[in-house]
Amino acid sequence: MTIDASPPLQIGLVAHDNKKGDLVEWARYNIAFLARHNLWATGTTGTLLEHELDLPVEKLQSGPLGGDQQLGALIAEGRIDFLVFFSDPLEPQPHDPDVKALLRLAVVWNIPIACNRASADLMVSSPLLEGSYERTLPDYGTYLDRALEADEPA
Repeated sequence: MTIDASPPLQIGLVAHDNKKGDLVEWARYNIAFLARHNLWATGTTGTLLEHELDLPVEKLQSGPLGGDQQLGALIAEGRIDFLVFFSDPLEPQPHDPDVKALLRLAVVWNIPIACNRASADLMVSSPLLEGSYERTLPDYGTYLDRALEADEPA
């Protein structure tokens, strides 16, 4: 199964507190790209981006209040095409399990993830984002069938 990810993409944007300035600076630099797509962000990050870019951003809850999980749910529902998550590897996060779950879901559903400015710059400048890119979705049918069989009484 494949998904056509031609514009407009649904882009998830997240940044830890010490990285919000970096994400805003990156977004300003890439405003022409971002303006062509639909933006989703966790609460504080979304408010900052909306104010700084003057672009609409669909804001979820703040990350520690469930925003990371909301974004993960959108990924699982097939509603996010691309994730930009500027994380702070030097600062402990009280909601680290939520962060790990979000990143895990992005990997499970084969969503491109940019975790810093270099990877985000390379991804948004990729010619694959200019046309139609068919992202392959994993086939979890065997896994789901196995899980159902294990639940059946012996």
